[in-house]
Amino acid sequence: MDTTLSYRARRGELETYFDRTAVEAWARLTSEAPVGSIRATVRAGRDRMRTTLLNWLPGDLRGARLLDAGCGTGALAVEAARRGAFVTAIDLSPTLVKLARERQPGDLGQGRIEFQVGDMLDPALGQFDHVVAMDSLIHYDAPDMVRMMVGLTARASTSVITTFAPRTPLLTVMHTVGRLFPRGDRAPAIAPISETTLRRRIATEPKLADWYPARTDRVAGGFYISQAFELVRS
Repeated sequence: MDTTLSYRARRGELETYFDRTAVEAWARLTSEAPVGSIRATVRAGRDRMRTTLLNWLPGDLRGARLLDAGCGTGALAVEAARRGAFVTAIDLSPTLVKLARERQPGDLGQGRIEFQVGDMLDPALGQFDHVVAMDSLIHYDAPDMVRMMVGLTARASTSVITTFAPRTPLLTVMHTVGRLFPRGDRAPAIAPISETTLRRRIATEPKLADWYPARTDRVAGGFYISQAFELVRS
């Protein structure tokens, strides 16, 4: 996939943020350690979203290949492997991938996980039955988001399950408040998009002609708002 300058620039910002600026906070958020009330709502929202995405996968994944695109500290990859999947889990952040390896339980049953540092769109990753990208595309603007979907569907034979930041009044307010923090303390901005706009862009993208939107579900609570979105090969 040919990547744009805006995609490469945003990817670089995310790598810096998750690998250096916020790695300690992210490690704490994704653990069972106590966190403040705001981060507690984010943790609960992420847990609900991860459960939603896993529920959209087959209950029995024995022999299936799955790409966890933007795996973070590996929680989704572990659950998929416990169902029998062969998981390739990739993230831009070497520090988060190191943490994911350290947290990987010793017994995954028939499944296995290969953690990698790199770009989720790399064609060298090979082909998969399913691709899951939880909150990995939400920082990219609409054209780049759809280009990333094109890249992910090129790797998948059955389904691509991802999330997007729905354009809502509350999310707009939170986005505005976030801009008030000192630049060094800010998380990379998310790029809200309406579902109608996303569906229209998908429908008019020739490289997605063999794919159609299936299930969608919003998870919202406190400071976490994200929408699950499934593409299925027709």
